[in-house]
Amino acid sequence: MKNILKYIIVGFIFGIVLTKSEAVSWYRIYEMFQFQSFHMYGIISVAILTGIIGIQIIKKNNVKDSSGEPIIIEDKEKGSARYWLGGLFFGLGWALVGSCPGPIFILIGAGFWTVFIVLFGALLGTYLYGVFKNKLPH
Repeated sequence: MKNILKYIIVGFIFGIVLTKSEAVSWYRIYEMFQFQSFHMYGIISVAILTGIIGIQIIKKNNVKDSSGEPIIIEDKEKGSARYWLGGLFFGLGWALVGSCPGPIFILIGAGFWTVFIVLFGALLGTYLYGVFKNKLPH
């Protein structure tokens, strides 16, 4: 519970960075899916590069989590249909709605109340995945 303030501060900073970089802008997302601008691809590339570097630092230095336990990162399975199908559904939802999950909360915080409909859809989709998980190819 004492760490909650840290998470709130990091969330605020993340929201400010995404807002200032225009990563939450529907227009920027539209440009990306129309291949009209490199802006969002640049942001995504920086995020991927940061993740790769962070994972390598964690693996090489045996970094521990906040409770002192070592962080263990399991190897992923070889490529399979679930990654392609999941990516396809995620991308289609992102293109149709104009927002991925992170910016949903940022847009609500910025006062775009209609995004609650998007949040409801995201939560419903997550719930339905949980219901049908055992029937889907894994």
